[in-house]
Amino acid sequence: MIKDPTHPRTVLRYCQKCGKEVQFDSQNFKSVCDHCGFQFYINSAAAVAAVIESDNGQVLFAVRGREPFIGMLDLPGGFIDVGETAENALMREINEELGANVTSSSYLGSFPNEYSYGGLTYYTLDLAYRCKVESLDNLKAQDDISGWEFHNLKEMDLELIGSTSMKNIVRFLQNE
Repeated sequence: MIKDPTHPRTVLRYCQKCGKEVQFDSQNFKSVCDHCGFQFYINSAAAVAAVIESDNGQVLFAVRGREPFIGMLDLPGGFIDVGETAENALMREINEELGANVTSSSYLGSFPNEYSYGGLTYYTLDLAYRCKVESLDNLKAQDDISGWEFHNLKEMDLELIGSTSMKNIVRFLQNE
């Protein structure tokens, strides 16, 4: 059986406290050090995703400018910083990626995901919001996106979308 080289049990083989080799408890997603007793839990990181619609009902998708999934479609958004609310992260990420200001948002739901980056798989919980922005004119591709496109959700080819959670958000919206 070939191990996933990015899975935490493969990458995090040593105690973060004393440096000794640890056992990984896959059932509870934690590493346990038999030497010092330290337990390190693998938890989900929180992220936000924005569903921004044009006046004709099409949804804005960002084109990823870096890995993972470079060149594929994504909903604009990103990780929530430590100490930051999801709503503030949503406003910050939309401004950083598109140069747009969020004027209102409403929560849609949460969608688990696996995000492999830098040789490690991170588990995320992506919080989706329907958003309105001041204007869709003069958007700028910034930060980690290389562009944006509008798509009709009912005709959306899910294979153009990189991450599982973003595909699941689109499926959720298609079934509304």
